[in-house]
Amino acid sequence: MPSRPPRETIPVEALLADFPPTHTATAEQLRRIVLDAVPEVVERVRTGWRLIGYDLPVGRRSVFFAWIWLEAEHVHLGFPRGVLMDDPTGALQGAGVTKLARWLTYEPGATIDGRLETTLIVEAARVAVIPRSAG
Repeated sequence: MPSRPPRETIPVEALLADFPPTHTATAEQLRRIVLDAVPEVVERVRTGWRLIGYDLPVGRRSVFFAWIWLEAEHVHLGFPRGVLMDDPTGALQGAGVTKLARWLTYEPGATIDGRLETTLIVEAARVAVIPRSAG
């Protein structure tokens, strides 16, 4: 069986360098919240999507469970299986836009409290390990 080509990797800082300081400040706040909420995550730039992705180690594999995506207008904290997440405050966006993914959107330079984000990140990690056949 042929081996997979190595994943292209770039440092997070290289991705952030393409954006204004207000965007990077928001992204840095969100990075810290993700890394504090689920310390075992693996953070990497997903170059094809131009976003910061977070993988949760599960046994001998990992599961993509969250992202930070910087756009010209705003910054998103998103969850690929967000539709399955408990969202008691109704904060997640994306219903009617995507089938599974949900996200929060921040204006550049926003100050983020972190409580809601931490709750949703932990919830996303919980949902990530649910077998797809159950979801």
